[in-house]
Amino acid sequence: MKPTLVIMAAGMGSRYGGLKQIDPMGPSGETLIEYSVYDALRAGCGKVVFIIRKDFSDAFKEAVGNRFEGKIEVGYAYQELDALPEGFSVPEGREKPWGTGQAILACKDAVDTPFAVQNADDYYGAEAFRVISNELQGMDGDSTDSCMVGFELKNTLSPNGSVSRGICEVENGSLASVVERLTIERNAEGVVQDSGTGSLIDMTGEEICSMNFWGFTPKFFQALESRFAAFLTAQGMEMKSEWFIPSIVDEMIRSGETRVQVLSSHDSWFGVTYPDDKATVAGELKAMHAAGKYPDTLWD
Repeated sequence: MKPTLVIMAAGMGSRYGGLKQIDPMGPSGETLIEYSVYDALRAGCGKVVFIIRKDFSDAFKEAVGNRFEGKIEVGYAYQELDALPEGFSVPEGREKPWGTGQAILACKDAVDTPFAVQNADDYYGAEAFRVISNELQGMDGDSTDSCMVGFELKNTLSPNGSVSRGICEVENGSLASVVERLTIERNAEGVVQDSGTGSLIDMTGEEICSMNFWGFTPKFFQALESRFAAFLTAQGMEMKSEWFIPSIVDEMIRSGETRVQVLSSHDSWFGVTYPDDKATVAGELKAMHAAGKYPDTLWD
């Protein structure tokens, strides 16, 4: 059974200043999403599911989704602020949905195969799709095992501001723990630091980090459903609390519910967090087309 690619595209792009999910980046106006779908198709994926918001559904389908008609099966799921378990309600004044955990939970009725999950605003590279697709095709659909593609932290930073990353501890090829760090950047001396904890934490840059490129079986939806209510009980009245995939996976590792195989890719990662990132991304994509890694245009 061919795996599914799930693309989380419901983010509001507050730091970018717009809907970067549909912003053209490639030399022929391609979005980063199109490169992901193109690479996923070559790697053997049979379906793509986009997690978006209803308020920009029409614009997204026109700019992105309709380009895949006749090329791959396409599904949609909607991450909505008020999609909560029974007994919970949105606190007055909250505008932001509940994070990547809720995003994946939103697509549970659209996915019935092992699936890869990724961000809409990241470029992961063809090799990353090959290794995760191969792993997913060998997974037992009834297993709770999972996988992720890891990248070296130093290769995932933006020169234009801080980023959030899941910092991983790997033991014998498996993920031992993952900690979400929210404010990582280089200082003037070139040292990688995290200032999000209230005190500076120095890092080497060699750390393996999660770029939200995960592989799960449909059993993962059950784990999400059982944990969402607990998260809301603890943090549901906060205005900006978010339920992150790395935190969920870390909890499952510690409870013995999953074993996460850490896969590696030597491809370059890049993405758009800030407006000034766009020029860098466009230059990288143009160079790859010129080098023959992609055709002149992705789609005929």
